Amino acid sequence: MCSSDLFYSFHSFANQMSKIDAVLGSQWGDEGKGKLVDTIGNQYDLCCRATGGANAGHTIIYDNKAVAFHLVPIGVVQPQAKCIIGNGCVVSITTLFEEIESLRRIKVNIENRLFVSDRAHIVFNFHQICDGLNELNSGDLKIGTTKRGIGPTYASKMERYGVRMGALRNWDRFKEQYMRIYNIYRIRYNLQDYDYEGELAKIQSLLPELLPMIIDSVYEINKALDEGKKVLVEGANAPMLDIDLGTYPYVTSSSASIGGIVTGLGVSPHRVGTIFGIVKAYTTRVGEGPFPTEQLNAIGERLRSVGHEFGATTGRPRRCGWLDLVQVAYTTMVDAFDSLCLTKLDVLTGLETIKVGRKYLLDGKELPSMPAEAEDLARVEVVYDELPGWSEDISNVRSFEELPENARKYVEYIEKVLGVPIHFIGVGAGRDAVISH
Repeated sequence: MCSSDLFYSFHSFANQMSKIDAVLGSQWGDEGKGKLVDTIGNQYDLCCRATGGANAGHTIIYDNKAVAFHLVPIGVVQPQAKCIIGNGCVVSITTLFEEIESLRRIKVNIENRLFVSDRAHIVFNFHQICDGLNELNSGDLKIGTTKRGIGPTYASKMERYGVRMGALRNWDRFKEQYMRIYNIYRIRYNLQDYDYEGELAKIQSLLPELLPMIIDSVYEINKALDEGKKVLVEGANAPMLDIDLGTYPYVTSSSASIGGIVTGLGVSPHRVGTIFGIVKAYTTRVGEGPFPTEQLNAIGERLRSVGHEFGATTGRPRRCGWLDLVQVAYTTMVDAFDSLCLTKLDVLTGLETIKVGRKYLLDGKELPSMPAEAEDLARVEVVYDELPGWSEDISNVRSFEELPENARKYVEYIEKVLGVPIHFIGVGAGRDAVISH
């Protein structure tokens, strides 16, 4: 067989492999990833989280109620789907069980459906205390952390004394590892009167229910793919918060871009299938850091009020501004989105003119992409395009053709600039308030 035949034979085989589809943010998080996951989740056998922890909040409308998810994949509301919190995540056991109880209250069955990787690291209460101390002591350089202990837990992981879920299978071994990490933090942060015995007792009391949930997720996910199962991964945060690629240091502590899916689930890049990018029709961010299109005026207040822009995890008001296509073009380049979902288009209804950030100028020169340094991003001058708005209520529209002309033109404008088709459009909070385009 000649080399060209081998090449085509290999690619034919690769294309037949079962793939992982990914739903990823494209901005600073809070784009409405849960909306698309909830829309397409009934097509998947397995729904996974790969990175982050309880710092990431997704909200959907379930049984006419707003339900916030932090650790548990949203796919849990799909009765056919099993859900896995992957090895790249960090898990607060207390928060996990609080979320499980909230799911039970709304009659969502999680028995034999929710699992946690034995390689995922554990967030302890002292991680959260130290997260707050780090922020308190940072002064003007604070980053706006959620204080959920995410950064310190990932730091423990990288310093190689973190404790993983699998250690809980042997209580004596777990206690030894726990005391080692506790003593490191006790000395480093001068922790006083910390009830470590109470924390250990709480964890031990949950073991009968927790241990059956702890699995070798790397094996199980790859096995599911080998069996032809359909797998969806729910991204957490977004590329602009990625530890390597975001607006450092105002970022999260994990890889919130496509690379985090591969390492956070233990799968080959060949296994990645369709990559869905979620774009909010305007831009928001929580916490500190540069935000070039932020509107500290009536427009920003209107977007926050109409869009109900308050953090699902912290309740903090989100900073709001115009859509920034320089930023989304950057994340589209990094993650190579195959398809886009435009969310919260309805929030723009009633604006006479809509602005979109199209270029960055730094010291009078146009930048080709996002600058690496936060200080430079804070200094850019944004060049805007202006598009006409619309006044018609679109919350009950269910086809692209029924949208007002200017709303259609706004969607088509974004598609043209980014060079990626928009296949889903969110026009309201309800589960069915989605246009397939």
